[in-house]
Amino acid sequence: MPIKPIRIAALIAAFAALGLSSVQAQGVVPGAERGAREGSRDAGAVGAVVGGAVGAVVGGVNGLLGADDRPRFRKYALEQNRPAYHYGRQVVVGAVLPEGGVVYYEAPEEYHLSRYRYTVIDGTPVLVDPQTHTIVEVIE
Repeated sequence: MPIKPIRIAALIAAFAALGLSSVQAQGVVPGAERGAREGSRDAGAVGAVVGGAVGAVVGGVNGLLGADDRPRFRKYALEQNRPAYHYGRQVVVGAVLPEGGVVYYEAPEEYHLSRYRYTVIDGTPVLVDPQTHTIVEVIE
């Protein structure tokens, strides 16, 4: 039975009502983009809408790195022995780092993070949007 446009609209409205935009940095947008691509490939326009909504939820739960990649990436980042930046504040998603004094590094291609960079703050690896210097994921 095909999904009716009314059901799709209701699904999208339900996600919007949940305030998913507030967790955008933790993977909702990348999850939605990936879900839409895969849904479109598998089921056309309807698949893109449904895949985008499902991908947003999964991305919000997993963050930019999937659950399996988080421990591996943390280990990788710490084994690089990069100098840690002393922040002096709580390391949280949404915190904006200063423009100077923080060095950002590219992640290996296998993690698909080309839009982001990582750094180590007070011994904790974080993913950062290099354009805004905003922490988008804390990797604990």
